[in-house]
Amino acid sequence: MSAPLEGIYALVDASAGVDPERFLAAVLAGGVRLVQYRAKSGVDRALVRALHVRTQRAGALLVVNDDLEAALDADGLHAGQEDLELLRDSGVGPERLRALLAGKVLGISCGLPDEARRAFADGADYVGTGPFNVTSTKSDAGAAIGGAGLAAVCAAMPLPVAAIGGLGLADVPAVAAAGARMFAVVSALTGAADPAEAARALVTAWNQARR
Repeated sequence: MSAPLEGIYALVDASAGVDPERFLAAVLAGGVRLVQYRAKSGVDRALVRALHVRTQRAGALLVVNDDLEAALDADGLHAGQEDLELLRDSGVGPERLRALLAGKVLGISCGLPDEARRAFADGADYVGTGPFNVTSTKSDAGAAIGGAGLAAVCAAMPLPVAAIGGLGLADVPAVAAAGARMFAVVSALTGAADPAEAARALVTAWNQARR
């Protein structure tokens, strides 16, 4: 593992209208050391490998959303509840998944404490929880859970929790206070005029809030 599961967690979203490699270079320059590549319309494995070269050089962690085969070209996999069911249906249960990801990271999306406890039992390294706020970047995200919902998941289990969903700079204190270890962002960075500077501001605010 190149970086700890802590800090600003940037999502490189293929649908966000940014050049993935240029965007990644910018957020890495801003101090981000946790990155997820998400492409709901299909993962470009050559791009994953190119992104991984960049994150390795920076000492950062690259996780791939949903695509297990592509995740083997990076530092790990992030899977939603439906994706885990699809894997189980194809014969890849929790034990097999952990074996395939030996030495790599497994993150699982959880909206409820019970899901988080199950993720822990299934061998997850961290859980992603949200949406913290209403978000437009994920159509199936559901209702916002806010600080109370996030705190309930954080209190339910010992794994690091990544808060996600409509997060921006103003949310840093509340997310940190709820106990999350990671602060996952999409539009706060992809929509910024200067993603490197926006990343730098988030990293600074997060480090101050976690002290």
